[in-house]
Amino acid sequence: DESSGYESESAGGERPAAASGTRGRQRRARTAFTSEQVCRLEKTFQRQKYLGASERRKLAAALQLSEIQIKTWFQNRRMKLKRQI
Repeated sequence: DESSGYESESAGGERPAAASGTRGRQRRARTAFTSEQVCRLEKTFQRQKYLGASERRKLAAALQLSEIQIKTWFQNRRMKLKRQI
């Protein structure tokens, strides 16, 4: 049984800190992007693979996400593209 590593998806609920390796810190729950957010992110990604700070700030505000979530989404999307190629 493989796990994605996200606490919110674990079937057993809470795990001891020593077993999860987080030393008492909880992982952030996985963000579930709405279809509208994904569509906008994908359209932006088609135009440009990398976002500058100001573009990231504007997109985050428009989509009601944090800049870190936008940055991470773009990093993951670039890796997905690299795997496809």
